[in-house]
Amino acid sequence: MATPTPPWIDQIPKGAFITTEPTYPTGKYQHLFGRDEAFGLKYYYFDPTEHGYPKKDSYPLLIFLHGGSNALVGDLCINYTGAEMYASEKYQQDLGGAYILIPVANEYRTEDGGYEGSWDESYIDPVMKLIDDFILNKTKGVGVRFLLGNSAGARFTLKLGAHDPKAFDVLVPVGTSDIPDDSVIDTWDECGVTLFFADGLRDEIADHEVIESRRARMEKMKHSFIFTPEWVYNGDKGIASINFGFEMGQHCLMNGIQANLLFDDGTPMDSRLPGGMTGWMRSEIERRNREKKL
Repeated sequence: MATPTPPWIDQIPKGAFITTEPTYPTGKYQHLFGRDEAFGLKYYYFDPTEHGYPKKDSYPLLIFLHGGSNALVGDLCINYTGAEMYASEKYQQDLGGAYILIPVANEYRTEDGGYEGSWDESYIDPVMKLIDDFILNKTKGVGVRFLLGNSAGARFTLKLGAHDPKAFDVLVPVGTSDIPDDSVIDTWDECGVTLFFADGLRDEIADHEVIESRRARMEKMKHSFIFTPEWVYNGDKGIASINFGFEMGQHCLMNGIQANLLFDDGTPMDSRLPGGMTGWMRSEIERRNREKKL
C-alpha cells in the first residue's frame, strides 16, 4: 500500500525529504520497565537502582503521560509516551540515573471504532495519588520532578500543573494549545515551576495561532524554554510524516523528544540545546540543586 502524500509536501524546503518512522528502536528497552497498578490505574515504571545505580533519594522522577488511544496498544504504550529511550543506558548516564513513571488511562474502544476514557479531570485525583504512592513505595525519595505529556497527555500535564503547582518542578507539554491563563502561569512563577513548551509550527492538531497568542507570557516566565520548530524532523533529518487516517506527523513532536532532540549524527535539533533534551534536563537539575544549597 502506498504511503499517503502529506498535504504540506509542496511547502517543504528545497532538497528536504520525508521519512515516516523515527530512527530510534521501538521495544528494545520495554523489558526494563516494571508493571503495577494503584488507585484503579495500571502503570509502568523504571527503577535506576535495579540497573546499577546506588540507592539514594535524589534521583529525578520523569513522569510521562501518553496521548489519546495510546493505552490501547499494550506495552507499546511505553514507547508512544516518549519514555522508552529514557531507560536506555545513554540517557540514564546523561541524567545520572532517573526514575520513570508512566500512568495509563483506562481507555476503551467504542462500537464505532473510536475510543473513550482518555485523560480528563476525573483522573486528577487517582493520578496524583498514584504518583505519591509510587514515590512512597517504589523509591527512597526523589529529587526534581518532571511531568511530560504528549497531545492529550500534554493537556493533562497542564491540568495537573494547574491543580497542584507545587507538585511538579518542570512541566513539559508537547503538542497542545490548551495553555492556561495568566493567573495560573503567575502561580507557577511564584512556585518556581519551569515550563518546557514544545509544539511544531505546522502541527496538524494543535492551534498554533492560540500558541502564538500565549507565547509572550510563557517567555516572560522566570524559567521557560519554548521550542516551536518550523518542521518536526526524525533523527535521519527527514521531515516527519505519519498517517493514521489523517496526516499527523508534524503533531508528533514527542518522537523528537524521545530522540533526545538530537539528530543521529549528534547535531541538535535546536542550536540552543547542544546536549539535547537530556542535557537540558541535567542543567535544570543542577540549577535547582545549586539554588537549594544557597
